[in-house]
Amino acid sequence: MPTFSVRPSPQLRGQVTIPGDKSISHRAVIFNALAEGTARIENFLPGADCLSTIACMRALGVEVTRDEQFVTVQGVGLRGLGEPGDVLDCGNSGTTLRLLSGLLAGMPLFAVLSGDASLRSRPQRRIVAPLRALGAQIDGRADADRAPLAVRGATLHGGSYELPIASAQVKSALLLAALSGDDSLRLTGKIASRDHTERMLQAMGIDLQVRPDQIVLHPPTHPVFPYPLSLRVPGDPSSAAFWWVAAAIHPDAEITTLGVGLNPTRTGALDVLQAMGAAITIANRRNEGSEPVGDVTVRSSQLRGTIIGGEIIPRLIDEIPILALAATCAQGDTLIRDAQELRAKETDRIATVAAGLDALGAVVEPTNDGMGITGRSGPALRGAALHSHGDHRLAMTWAVAGLVAAGETTIDDPECAVVSYPGFWEELAVITR
Repeated sequence: MPTFSVRPSPQLRGQVTIPGDKSISHRAVIFNALAEGTARIENFLPGADCLSTIACMRALGVEVTRDEQFVTVQGVGLRGLGEPGDVLDCGNSGTTLRLLSGLLAGMPLFAVLSGDASLRSRPQRRIVAPLRALGAQIDGRADADRAPLAVRGATLHGGSYELPIASAQVKSALLLAALSGDDSLRLTGKIASRDHTERMLQAMGIDLQVRPDQIVLHPPTHPVFPYPLSLRVPGDPSSAAFWWVAAAIHPDAEITTLGVGLNPTRTGALDVLQAMGAAITIANRRNEGSEPVGDVTVRSSQLRGTIIGGEIIPRLIDEIPILALAATCAQGDTLIRDAQELRAKETDRIATVAAGLDALGAVVEPTNDGMGITGRSGPALRGAALHSHGDHRLAMTWAVAGLVAAGETTIDDPECAVVSYPGFWEELAVITR
């Protein structure tokens, strides 16, 4: 298996243009496929997960083309998707599988969605149960808790559904299903999670009302809804977080991440780093499409421990591995809690992050829903041979650790980073020159 080695760098300097947001890239292709007309998407993330979404939409009869600057989607309309001739391969992308399960649940076709071994091992009942409550016909392994999932289009009903967990994928699957429903859908409960779906559907002309305690979607009655939406995808804050932490924990660093999405439902990592004492400035704030954007600069900082839990968790769930690394370099202890969803990611990220930090010499105690981390006064990690477990966020977290750990840090299967951050290793080489 290939490996990548990282040694401490005397300084970190540079400006990094962050790849397009993964969540928005998925949605821009899927949603524009339902429009009647052409949409051009700039700064689309060409990572493996998003390419799986493109492949699935093509298999459903949507013309999607790519060049160096744009992804172009020729929409087929809300009822224009075709029945696929083979299994829809979602690769490693839970977003692809879960959003398409919702989208296809109300379409007049039959489809089977599957993916790689990792995706087939991940729980899916969290989306299947609420979709079945709307009338969806979905089956699969372990009573549809594991892919492959077989979706037979059915007449879906509106009504009310109380979300038991804060999950943008569950919320988005239900809203996509409601587009072809026979009545309005009202979502209540734990609706506070990433809101890219709501913003994009509203921008495309869908009648969607968002309030603090509920979201209501009225199925479109006008034949041209949704409108196609051309946009530039903001830089992904989950990817930018690796550079933010690298700068904050390094003794001589200043890194600016350009064009990063500053959607309030995605800035949890920035909020935590600021609470830990990180030196952060944000410039050139602006809106691109329906999303706020800015340039974020982070400098070497004296971090302090904190508590990460409660309502902020859905706003930083993907950034917890790199924030856990930051905590090992902080003064005082850090407690991460209410993050049991990490157990159902590409890996069990509570177990794998804790094991990796332990190998680096950190003092960490995993719990059922997070971990406790004993901080130190400044970086005192030691290099180690670390496993990525094929998890892109782990591979990049261990690379950042190698920038401050004494000796050499070796990461196996580094190429898995391409899932969300093509070019990560090249950018790492640039900022360490």
